[in-house]
Amino acid sequence: MYHKAMFEKLKIAKMYDPSEHIVVYPGDCLELLRHIPNETLQLVVTSPPYNIGKEYERRLKLESYLEQQAAVIGECVRCLSPRGSICWQIGNYVDEGAIIPIDTVLYPIFTRLGLRMRNRIIWHFEHGLHCSRRFSGRYETIIWFTKSNDYVFNLDPVRIPQKYPGKKYFKGPNAGKYSCNPLGKNPGDLWVIPNVKSNHIEKTDHPCQFPVELIERIVLSMTNEGDWVLDPFLGTGTTIIAAIRHKRRGAGAEIVSRYVQVAKQRIEQELAGTLRTRPMNKPVYDPIEAGNSLTMSPWIAKQKSKQMVLLEKPTRKQRYSAQ
Repeated sequence: MYHKAMFEKLKIAKMYDPSEHIVVYPGDCLELLRHIPNETLQLVVTSPPYNIGKEYERRLKLESYLEQQAAVIGECVRCLSPRGSICWQIGNYVDEGAIIPIDTVLYPIFTRLGLRMRNRIIWHFEHGLHCSRRFSGRYETIIWFTKSNDYVFNLDPVRIPQKYPGKKYFKGPNAGKYSCNPLGKNPGDLWVIPNVKSNHIEKTDHPCQFPVELIERIVLSMTNEGDWVLDPFLGTGTTIIAAIRHKRRGAGAEIVSRYVQVAKQRIEQELAGTLRTRPMNKPVYDPIEAGNSLTMSPWIAKQKSKQMVLLEKPTRKQRYSAQ
């Protein structure tokens, strides 16, 4: 965190300047990018419009959509530091019920620009739209590219608890010693983080808001303090919040005026220390462990008293049985 006095001095600027710490540009990201010098940014991370007809986007033919994305990606690469990273968080394009994973069609755009893919991270969540003619989508992808083979990657700040922290070597020169890293393990490329739905503490009126903890993990691992982090499709300001929370500089552009206002409000709350967010590495809520009565199936074969239903946990067999 910044020192409190430093927080009080930070202001939200409308246009990029090397002396600024926070930039929220109310307009097209290409206009903002034109004002950013070459090799300035350490990290570009975003969740662009998916071209699926959300209220804040015009549905385009896939070819036109890719052309627009290519223009933004090209400018981002120009502005990216030689040791920098780009993370594009995306889902699927749906055309008459058939899906096209957007990361697969964007991949050639990044590689033509000389970028190298380091990971295809799967972000798994448990809530979303329910499908009736295919399995319901419960993941999106984060494709991570670097500009060179010499890139910033800090693993220790994003390690997660070991599954078996008491595990020891059973043979060899280290026999009897603990085999796990005391700081935790590598989180891997499958991230289980709740998405921002109606009961999420961070929920605003944006339909596709991503959680702060998702971006915190990226910011901490791919940047150092003082680095610039850019989100060309800023939405409600999540990327800037994650950046300034960890002593980075944040910039972003947003074309929808009401989201610009929401972003500014949330950033100001973060600066004041009043923004409520889900903590990093908080365990995912388990309704059965929490004793939530809604986990009891009303169709179980054996009827029980109301008192027993409220007090007892369902067995795995009871959870999935139906008459």
